[in-house]
Amino acid sequence: MLPPGEPKFRRRPAARPAEILAAALEVFAERGFQAARLEEVAKRAGVSKGALYLYFETKADLFRAVVTDAISPNLQRVKGMATAAVPFEQALRMGVGMLARAVVTDRRITGVIKLVIAESRNHPELATIWHETVVDPGLQLVTGLIVEAQKRGEVRPGDPRLFAFGIMGPMLLSMVWRETFEPVGAEPIDVAKLADQHLDTVLKGMRP
Repeated sequence: MLPPGEPKFRRRPAARPAEILAAALEVFAERGFQAARLEEVAKRAGVSKGALYLYFETKADLFRAVVTDAISPNLQRVKGMATAAVPFEQALRMGVGMLARAVVTDRRITGVIKLVIAESRNHPELATIWHETVVDPGLQLVTGLIVEAQKRGEVRPGDPRLFAFGIMGPMLLSMVWRETFEPVGAEPIDVAKLADQHLDTVLKGMRP
């Protein structure tokens, strides 16, 4: 048994990267990218700043890892559902509903999205990371679903990529609304209900 007061990262070395990413997600969401300090991330994770640099050389590297850790698992779960033998509408409802609950309703993740929008002009690498890690894979996933549904006759002819934009647009708007307008008194949005109602509307328009 280790002596009392042994540093957390010495007690649980295998958990160190996960603890760093969890702490970094909180700090980025609260402070933004520019104001985030690696010293604060290390302190919240219970590691030294030197230990943090063993895993991540720069703040941008840490941000990329945070985005991958926080978002990619959700996309992979949606992809798993999409590859199962289920009809297009069912797969889409399951996927969008899960993302609405697991991602859009997580204040830390919506905080990171806000910082990407707010700080990408001065830090274009943030937009690049978000696009490569989240936007492009997600858009390709939904577009691919629509292409296959069109081949089966489940979706009417039309640009599948534009269909995908139409499906995902309200989710992005809801995130911006929650982070920008709700804090100043705007009426909150029930994101799960928004997803359900929007899909009811858009799927009717996509049917042959």
